Amino acid sequence: MRRVRVIVSGRVQGVSFRAATAAEAKKLGVVGFAKNRSDGCVEIEAEGPKDRVTELLLWCEQGPPAARVTRFAVEELTPLGPGASERSFEAR
Repeated sequence: MRRVRVIVSGRVQGVSFRAATAAEAKKLGVVGFAKNRSDGCVEIEAEGPKDRVTELLLWCEQGPPAARVTRFAVEELTPLGPGASERSFEAR
């Protein structure tokens, strides 16, 4: 299992980045969340099998068609595991 926190900068708010990330994460079977930050970035926490989280990260580097990602920072976190309260991926 792998858990990451990602801060995505650029034109990432107002372009359905959170909703598209949630859809992609659900397709991959990854749990967590995506939320807008007050500084104009999108913050993502994602957990799942290592290969699936890696696939989600690759997708997030580009995002949906209207997004323009200019900076992408990944921080490794300790996985919460199957007993955690997260059961799906949500856009907050």
